[in-house]
Amino acid sequence: MGITKPIVIEKETAVVDGVDISGAWNRMFEQRVIWDYDLRHMEKVTALEGGESLGWCYQCAKCIAVCPVDIVGDYGPRKIFRKLQTGMDLLESSDLWLCTTCMNCLRVCPKEVNMVEIMPAAREQAILDGKAIPDELQKAFDNISKYGNPQGESARKRADWVKDAGVPVNILPTTKKPVDVLWYVGSYPSYHGRGKDAAKAMARILAALGIDFGILAHEEKEDGDSVRLAGEKGLFEMLAEENIKVFNKYRFKKLVVTGPHEYNAFKHEYPKLGGEYDVLHYTQFLAGHLEQLKPLLRKRVSARVTFHDPCYLGRHNGEYVAPRNLLKAIPGIDVVEMFRCKENGYCCGGGGGGMWLDSFSRDFTSERLSERRVREAVEVGADILAVCCPYEVSRFEDAVKSTGHDGKLVVRDILELIDDSMRM
Repeated sequence: MGITKPIVIEKETAVVDGVDISGAWNRMFEQRVIWDYDLRHMEKVTALEGGESLGWCYQCAKCIAVCPVDIVGDYGPRKIFRKLQTGMDLLESSDLWLCTTCMNCLRVCPKEVNMVEIMPAAREQAILDGKAIPDELQKAFDNISKYGNPQGESARKRADWVKDAGVPVNILPTTKKPVDVLWYVGSYPSYHGRGKDAAKAMARILAALGIDFGILAHEEKEDGDSVRLAGEKGLFEMLAEENIKVFNKYRFKKLVVTGPHEYNAFKHEYPKLGGEYDVLHYTQFLAGHLEQLKPLLRKRVSARVTFHDPCYLGRHNGEYVAPRNLLKAIPGIDVVEMFRCKENGYCCGGGGGGMWLDSFSRDFTSERLSERRVREAVEVGADILAVCCPYEVSRFEDAVKSTGHDGKLVVRDILELIDDSMRM
């Protein structure tokens, strides 16, 4: 004999123990409409390699409180999950390109919904399917593919900054000499005006420490980590294979990089393609030579300084100490922390391909992430916003101007501050 299912009755007026539960309240025990959702778009994402964990979300919304994009807009993994439940196709949505893969959501997620894997997988599929991608991102892809850098500059100009460094720099393709340190300079320090300032400072610091180092000059290409995170996995693999081939031509003990994104690529992604190196971010390398460096820091830099943790050095790779130790070693500097720092540090907006998506993302946020971060630096009374990622000097300097704080807050790479203290 079958079981007879009770009929759900909704009374127009219902009062239980003096409490009015009329209307929706007295439907609370019947089957809910969640079972009626069309999950085709959800399954399209969760079927991708790397996209599986999106289906694990149980909508606790812890991610929303820490999502840097939601702070200036309307975003986050839980919201994306909900939109997919209700019919959004992520592969055709603007939401696909707004995530900066900062990893703060994964840090707090009890179900380990991993947007650092989900978004690149979904972006890659969108590109493979021929979906439209933002124009400025496509231009960066084209430049990197053709020239080896997002700026579209000639490879022959990659080491032009060396002429103004004021110290000898070993160009390995010319000298072929073995070195202790292969310094991977990176595209922005090689071509961008403010990036070149940091590159020249780094060369002077290494020379003052007596480090035996060399650079690859025109043989160096974009590391490709941001390209991979933006969905162009094939282009990333091409860049990685070419860089590995070049690295293997030379003899060196350590690979030191200027930027956190290169650090992440060379530490985690290149080994999958056969390129394994003893890699350090420059802050880690210099912090390891701090006792040698301290006597060289003779000039006081009297300033209140706050430090912005790069997502790909901090949350992604757990390095919070080395940059701060370098800053604290500079005479005269008073280091103050912003409210969002270290594990909960805010994102500059440049990660995950965001460096090439500012024009696109501004239509979906009240202000750029870099502008929000500048406001936070001003709130703690900082004179200087210190950074150690080549993406950030230009991003934050633009934000200082657009927020009306020009002349009140200065943006400097830690390399520049060290170099200032060394130069009497």
